[in-house]
Amino acid sequence: MGGTVAGVGVTALGLGLEGPRGWAFRGVSFEAEPGSLITIEGPSGTGRTCLLLALTGRMKSTEGTASVGGTALPKRMAAVRRVSAVAHVPGVTDLEPALTVAEHLHERALLQRRFGDSLRGLLRPRAERKSEERLRIDAALKAAGLDLASLPKGSRTAVRDLERPEALRLSLALALIGRPQLLGVDDTDLKLSDAERAEIWALLKSVAENGTTVVAVCSEAPAGTVVVSTGPTEPGEPTAPTAPTDATDEAPASRDAQENVQEDVQESDGKEAADALAEAGRA
Repeated sequence: MGGTVAGVGVTALGLGLEGPRGWAFRGVSFEAEPGSLITIEGPSGTGRTCLLLALTGRMKSTEGTASVGGTALPKRMAAVRRVSAVAHVPGVTDLEPALTVAEHLHERALLQRRFGDSLRGLLRPRAERKSEERLRIDAALKAAGLDLASLPKGSRTAVRDLERPEALRLSLALALIGRPQLLGVDDTDLKLSDAERAEIWALLKSVAENGTTVVAVCSEAPAGTVVVSTGPTEPGEPTAPTAPTDATDEAPASRDAQENVQEDVQESDGKEAADALAEAGRA
């Protein structure tokens, strides 16, 4: 993304979120250095999306505390949103099937320039703004590993014609256009083959190695990550993270339960995201 990004450290102490139907997650405690790949591991319906949105400043936790780059949550959610971005979150960052890849990228670049850049940037000459937009898009595509030339119709390919890994990479590219210090990715390994999962994890590790701290939701975390579990715990019992392991020991994850993902799993994830939106009020 045009060089390394200054990532942020992320910590949580007894973090929890209680909604109308009970606790989405509770007792989450961990500490991760800037540039870490943090994996939120657990089955669908265990508050994974809610925790992701809480850590990126898009949902207000109701118990415990967290910090993103020294910025306290939930007190300063807006400040955390300014340095973070989310990708592939159902109901939050959905791609428009009828739009092309180029249209999505151009739209996101315009939004970034209008709402994410300084006033001085808005006043630059048109040619300079266009050049900057092109550089941002190219850097984001490279970081996300999305080769437009490999798509059926290049940049004019409609989202509906993308394979699932390509759609995930596009969502990542859109998030990376803003050069976030913290990147949140939902449903990282859903409905992907073993080979595709390995490629996506390698991609996210590359993003983290370039400085951006990454928080990724998954059913089973790979080696070499800071693992945070959202599985059932006793009230007040912290979910201790698993220490990162040597990446050289990593093997592609194999999940019997994910070999043939059923529709009820997808529906569960959709309900979780819907609950997240209802609680957050905004993304």
